[in-house]
Amino acid sequence: MTERDQERGDGRDPIDEEAAWAAIVAGYGEEPADPPGLWPKAAETDLTDTVDRVLPSGESPPSGAAAGPRDWEAPEDEEDDHFIPPEPPPLPAAALSTKLAWIAVVGGPLLLIFSVLLQQQMTWWIVTLGVGGFLGGFAALVTRLRDGHDDDWTDPGNGAVV
Repeated sequence: MTERDQERGDGRDPIDEEAAWAAIVAGYGEEPADPPGLWPKAAETDLTDTVDRVLPSGESPPSGAAAGPRDWEAPEDEEDDHFIPPEPPPLPAAALSTKLAWIAVVGGPLLLIFSVLLQQQMTWWIVTLGVGGFLGGFAALVTRLRDGHDDDWTDPGNGAVV
């Protein structure tokens, strides 16, 4: 607040900051009082011992205390403790062309790497097999991809279809 605002008199008394800080420091660690009207007067009984303990299965909460989520106990059934998923279906068999394409994609670069590691002369046929095998296998795999518009594909595990 500026001096001009204090001279004008905006209806508020100036706050003694030192006294306010002293009150805050003096009350450090104490439980603040509840504001009026927050809790109904009928429920002012001391329920601290019943809130933090789980009641045995046959015991009901004391009068005046509402049953809450901590008052419930899970049944001791060891059979249903964990989920065992069913066996997954077998993978579909891959076509011979797909297997050959993967061999070309992996085998082409491996041929080039092993020829360098074994210090072989890079002849034209090694380079052609390495680079051509990789590019040809990659092209074959890309052309065999599904476009996602197959109407006959009715797998129930696809999730939601909009």
